[in-house]
Amino acid sequence: MNFNFWSFFIDNLSAAGVIGGYVSISIIGVALIIYFSKGKLEGGEQLGPKWAQPIIGGLFGVIPGCGGTIIVASMYKNKKLSFGGLFAAFITTLGEGSFVLLGASAESDVAANLKAFFIVNLVGFIVGIILGYVADKIGYEINSDKIPASSVDPLDIVAEKENNGSIVLNNIIHNFIEKTGFFVILLLALFLLPGSIMALWGAGIDAIENITVLVTILFTIISLIYFLLSSVVIKEHDCSPKENIRSTLLHSILDISMVTSYVFIGLFIVNFVIDVIVGPEAFNSWMTSSAFAVVLIAALIGITPGCGGMIAVAAAYTTVPNFPIAALIAAAIATSGDGIFPLLAENKKDAIIIIIASLAVALVVGYSCLALNL
Repeated sequence: MNFNFWSFFIDNLSAAGVIGGYVSISIIGVALIIYFSKGKLEGGEQLGPKWAQPIIGGLFGVIPGCGGTIIVASMYKNKKLSFGGLFAAFITTLGEGSFVLLGASAESDVAANLKAFFIVNLVGFIVGIILGYVADKIGYEINSDKIPASSVDPLDIVAEKENNGSIVLNNIIHNFIEKTGFFVILLLALFLLPGSIMALWGAGIDAIENITVLVTILFTIISLIYFLLSSVVIKEHDCSPKENIRSTLLHSILDISMVTSYVFIGLFIVNFVIDVIVGPEAFNSWMTSSAFAVVLIAALIGITPGCGGMIAVAAAYTTVPNFPIAALIAAAIATSGDGIFPLLAENKKDAIIIIIASLAVALVVGYSCLALNL
């Protein structure tokens, strides 16, 4: 096989940028909704009555993309949502795999993919709510010792230390994060917005197709740089509502760069394994040879942190003949989306519990759906 690494690299940059356009819609939209809620999702008592926590979490989980789970992780941190609500959201979410199903370009597949999207969401929502109630009934409580109160703005640059480099370099990085990089990513996201919306119905803007490809590549590159620099200099990443629009957008750009970066890494690894190490034909053979094995493989791929695994399974469902929807459901339940990353940073114990429990539930539900010929 004649493998062109440069072409492979560019294709994955572009693919991650396309998904980044979808992600921007979700993250900025949810962040603005929460901002205009005047901080009702931050601090104080839980959002809604205790009996409604799993339902609230499940509703956030069905939001396409990872914006909902990122916000849920913040709500859980601020004790606005119970563990059952958190668990329901992560069980329900499809992550960025939602956009793969919604954005299928082949018109003949639109109806089937939309049907799969609603079936997977419905099953995940029902299972998530049931298990959310079970978790709350058991009485699992938030471990407050694991969730430190934030007394600083997460965009504060780490105080200069003796070995922290020059003040000039820190100022340059700070300027890039708060000004240059912020505006570049925001403008690129706005450019991709119309195409991202149209892609949900398999459409596009032919007149700017070539420019769009270049923009998606640039979007991913800038996001990778932005995420790398912000990871080095920012003390912590807090997803809670902010005091003004600019601060809200700034934190949204941080989320967008984080998600786009992880999507690129996930796509690169998964596609490299499929296209180079295993081979597309062998991979398709695995997926079609045994439905029992496919459910297990899909769940294991889906459980990988981030959205790369779920994106790969959703892409396989839309392209591989006879791919069982039970496997898609298993992957969707197993995946935690990109909301797992802030949760891992803030509360590793609960994040690990969710990852392990999600895999177990995914296998049970996946094989149950397979037995029912769903």
